[in-house]
Formats: sequence, structure tokens, C-alpha cells
Amino acid sequence: MSGALRTLEARAEILKLARVLDGPPERLDFLEDVSPEDIRALREQATDVLFDANGAVLRRMAAASRLLPAAVLARIAEKVFGPLLCARIAGLVDASRGVEIASRLPPDFLADVAAELDPRRAGEVIAGIPTGTVGAVARELVRREDWITVGRFVGHVPDDAVSASFDVLDDAAMLQVAFVLDDKSRASYILGLLPTTRYDGLVRAAAAHDLWPAAFDLLTRVEPEQLDRLVAAVGALDEDTRALAAERARELRVLDQLGPVRDALLS
Repeated sequence: MSGALRTLEARAEILKLARVLDGPPERLDFLEDVSPEDIRALREQATDVLFDANGAVLRRMAAASRLLPAAVLARIAEKVFGPLLCARIAGLVDASRGVEIASRLPPDFLADVAAELDPRRAGEVIAGIPTGTVGAVARELVRREDWITVGRFVGHVPDDAVSASFDVLDDAAMLQVAFVLDDKSRASYILGLLPTTRYDGLVRAAAAHDLWPAAFDLLTRVEPEQLDRLVAAVGALDEDTRALAAERARELRVLDQLGPVRDALLS
């Protein structure tokens, strides 16, 4: 991957790091020249520090939760603990217990918890949440335009839940989520779960909403057959739109790294 494309990946990592640090991404622009892997490592270290603070107390609370009925715990979680504390405890409770409690909580509260949660620590709980609940939470996160949280969870839920989430993500939202996926190596696999009839819409959304940085990043990660379909969609854009997209690629210094996409933009 070229230096310019790695800069795009670094931008995505900066967005996610800013979320962890609860600050504006612009304050971290100086990190654009740092490797995406190093920014990601910093984000994970910062997350670990936050989640490991008061670990002994949290583990005692998780152990005590075994003594109460799930319905009671759900009410305590929502009315007393709040989303931040629930997120800290989620990875410490038994997975089946966590799923039972989550299933009794409203989607808007679960969306609050999801925004604070580290999916690495609660993967089994996340994977066990019913598809309908995942879809409802995804709908709420989309309403909030919280693409980072959706992108963090896509790699931790079953395929049927991912597909259910697609129903509430329009094409512009799909591009923004793809840009901040936690595991970019899964971008092609996840795109494969999307009906190919939507590929044209992804390209049109990139043009309509100036989401070309996200689109270019995605186009460098897909399988050949997926790329062929997307290149055809790029070629179907009108000449002026292709010219504007090519100029955007030049600004980002990625045009010459786009292969057949470049040819379609300049045709």
C-alpha cells in the first residue's frame, strides 16, 4: 500500500483515537505521518488503561451480579449503573448472563453502552445478542451518525446480524462505516455480504457526498470480482463527476495507486 493510501488509513485511525480520548480529531492531525499500526496500538493501549482502572472493584461487581435475577440487573444497569459502568463490566460477566441482561435493555441504552464498550473484551456477549436487537441498536447508532461504533462492532457479530444492519445503513453510511472498520482486512468479506445491486449506490454516494476518501480506501481492499463491479459503476458516472473524482484523488495523492479505478476515472 502506498504512502498516500496509508495516510488515508491513518486518518481513520485518528478518528477512532479521538473518540477514545474524547477530543476533536483535528487536535491529532499531527499524527497523520505516523503509521496506522502505531496509532491503532496507541488507541488500544489507551483503551486498556481506561478499562483496567478499578479492575478489582469491577470484578467484584460482576461476581455479585450472579446473585440477582436478570430482570432486576437490567433495571439496575439502566437506572443506576449507566452506560459507561455497564460497558466496563460487560466483559467480566458470564457471556450467557450478559446476553440475557442485554436482551432486556432498550436499544437506545444499548447504543449508549456500545459507544463506550471495547468489543475485544465482550466479544462473546456481542456475538450472542439476538439479530433483531442488533438491528435495533444499529438503527439507533445510524440515527446518531455514530459510524465509529458501528465499524467497531461489525467484526464481532454473526453474518446474519451484519446483514440485518445493512438494512438500516444507506449507501453513504456504508462507506463511512467501511472507512472506520476496526479490522480493515475484513472489508472485502463484509462487502461480500452486501447485495451486489448496491455497489452502484456506493459509488454514487461517494460522488454525491464527497466520500471519495472512504471509497478510495475501500476500493484498494476488495477482491477482483468486487473491484470489477465497482469499476463499472465508476465508469457509468457522467464525465464531469468522474473528472471531479479524479481531481479529488490527485488532491489525496492516490490517483496513480488506484489501478483500474484510475483508468475508469480518466476515461
